[in-house]
Amino acid sequence: MTHNTPLSPRPLRHLSEVHRRVLTAAQLKAHGVSSAELAEQCRPGGPWQQILPSVFLLHPGPPTSEERLHAVLMYAAREAAPGVPAQPGAESPHRPVYAEAMITGLAALTLHGFTSAPPLLSIERIDVLVPRLRRVRSTGCARVVRTPSLPTAQQVTGVPIAPVPRALADAVSELSDAGAVRRLLTEAVRGWHCEPAAVVRELTNAKLLSRPQVVDAVDSLLAEGRAIAEDRMYRMVEEHGLPDPVWNVDLRLPGGPHLGGLDAYWPEQAVAVELDTRAPRQDDDAMWSEYARKRETLERLGITVVHITPKKLRDAAEQQAAVVRTALMASGDRDPAAYVVVLPR
Repeated sequence: MTHNTPLSPRPLRHLSEVHRRVLTAAQLKAHGVSSAELAEQCRPGGPWQQILPSVFLLHPGPPTSEERLHAVLMYAAREAAPGVPAQPGAESPHRPVYAEAMITGLAALTLHGFTSAPPLLSIERIDVLVPRLRRVRSTGCARVVRTPSLPTAQQVTGVPIAPVPRALADAVSELSDAGAVRRLLTEAVRGWHCEPAAVVRELTNAKLLSRPQVVDAVDSLLAEGRAIAEDRMYRMVEEHGLPDPVWNVDLRLPGGPHLGGLDAYWPEQAVAVELDTRAPRQDDDAMWSEYARKRETLERLGITVVHITPKKLRDAAEQQAAVVRTALMASGDRDPAAYVVVLPR
C-alpha cells in the first residue's frame, strides 16, 4: 500500500468496533494513512475530525460516550514500544490495552453504576489517572490526574477504571456542592461499593478532609457505615445461630472506672465483640492507642474481645460467626472473669 492509497476498511477489520471509529495518529500511520491524507480527511467538512491531540474520530458527527472514553484513554496512555502492536490482534478484537492510564472521577463512578453520578455525555471533562511522571497535559475533554502509584484498574465494558475509593476522591476534589459530595459518599456505602475506611483513606491522601463540603459528608459516611455494619452483625448472630448477646453496652468495675463500650457482649461467657469502624484520619493513632488500651484492660479481667471489621462481616460472615462461637465455647476452659457491671450505652 502506498501512502496515497485511501484507507479501506480491510486493514481495520481486526479492531473492535469503537477502534474503527477512534484511532491515534500512530495507529492510522501503521494502517497506511499518511500525514497528508490524514490532514485531508480532517479538513473542515471532511469525514474525520481530531477529538484530542493525535487522536482522531473517523466520522463527522459528535462522539458517543464510549468514543470519548476511549479517546481520552488513547490520549493519556503510554505509547506502545516499537514493535509492540498498539491494538489487539484478531484473537482479541474487543480488548484494547491502555498502558498506565485509567478513567477516574465522576466518569468512573458512572461506570461503577452510581445513580448519583451524572450521565457520561453530560460530563464535560473526563478524568484520566496516570503516573505522576507521565508527560501529558489536560486538554479538551481530558483532565489528567496524576498519582505516585497507580491502583489496580477494574474493567467495565472494556474500559479500565479506578477503584471506587480512588474515583470518589478524584471526583470530590472537583466538587464544591456539599449535597453532591454527600450523595456520592453515601451511595458508596449504601450501595456496598466499598467500606467507609477505604474512602476516608483516599480522601486523607488527597488532603481533602479539611474542606467544609467534605467534613460533614465524611461524618455522615462514617455514621452510615457503622449502621450498616451493625445491621450485618445482627444478621450474623441470627443467621448463624449464635446465642443472643446484650447489644451496645458499657462495662464498669463495681464502684470503679468505666472500662469502655462494646457492640455485643455475652455476660455468662465473658465474650465481647467490638466493631472496628475506625477510619484513617488525623487522630487515628490516638484512637488506636485507646482501642488497644481498652482491649488489654478487658482481657486482663478475663474478658475475651473479638475484633471484627465491617469488611470481614460483609465478605466472610460465616467465618466471623465461627470465631465468635469458638470464643463462647472456650469460655468454660478459662478462669472465671472478674465481675463487671453492664450498662446500656
